[in-house]
Amino acid sequence: MWQVSERYPDPRIQSLHADFAHYRLASAAVEMLASGTRWAEGPVWFGDGRFLLWSDIPRDRIMKWEESTGSVSVFRQGSNMANGNTRDRFGRLISCEHLSRRVTRTEYDGSITVLADSFEGKPLNSPNDVIVKSDNSVWFTDPPFGIRDFYEGRPAKQELPANVYRIDGQSGEITVVASDVEGPNGLCFSPDETILYIVASRAQPNRLIYAYDVAPSGKTITNQSILIDCGPGTSDGIRCDEDGNLWCGWGMGSEELDGVRVFSKQGTPLGHIHLPERCANLCFGGKNNNQLFMAAGKSLFSLYVNVRGAL
Repeated sequence: MWQVSERYPDPRIQSLHADFAHYRLASAAVEMLASGTRWAEGPVWFGDGRFLLWSDIPRDRIMKWEESTGSVSVFRQGSNMANGNTRDRFGRLISCEHLSRRVTRTEYDGSITVLADSFEGKPLNSPNDVIVKSDNSVWFTDPPFGIRDFYEGRPAKQELPANVYRIDGQSGEITVVASDVEGPNGLCFSPDETILYIVASRAQPNRLIYAYDVAPSGKTITNQSILIDCGPGTSDGIRCDEDGNLWCGWGMGSEELDGVRVFSKQGTPLGHIHLPERCANLCFGGKNNNQLFMAAGKSLFSLYVNVRGAL
């Protein structure tokens, strides 16, 4: 049975480099906020409402955690097996749906707008993770993970490569920004949006995290390079903090690897937050944007850190 650490500093927070001392808080411990999900994913913070949403893909629902009370409830039952979530620049919920093979936007009145469900006349695979740039363009990965079985989607024929797409924030035009990522998964921008990071979750022999230069137009990417070789680990969802460090959902079914691995913008391992489960995805939030929310397989965890998430 998982229990919060009885002493500070929390021994679950491991420094791998001297620079990590700046980012950890000696009197902050890993907390379990909720449990009982089958496969937790896609956390997204709503500061204006002081709550967090996250997906429980196999149970076909989006969950809600209230900061003021700590209560947990079902935000949406029948989520089309939503995976990744984020907010656009107008505060609306953007979701990747496995079952419907689309990216949607939840409007202020609760209605659903489809942003993308096909490309060049063919259905998308199963949109996985999603981010929104400052120009309100929506960038998402589309591996075939949700069309392999009935557990996180529905078996279907793959008709498109596993691309990374951009939806223009003005015209809604959908374009391919990357077609050479082995199992594209988590993605995020650097704080100044000049670099796009993408997880290659099916690269061999090891999983990789690529870095790309974002073109001055903000619409295309170039100069693929390997920033991180995950070695025996596996990365999933990723987020940048305001200093440009990468906080990566991490694990491969072992106590040593499960949790969150933190890297500098140069790719140097800085620290590791050990969790009893593999961390699928994460985000920053809380009153000061310095609370790290970690969606693991069956649970939702959090940790206050000494840095804020990139906006």
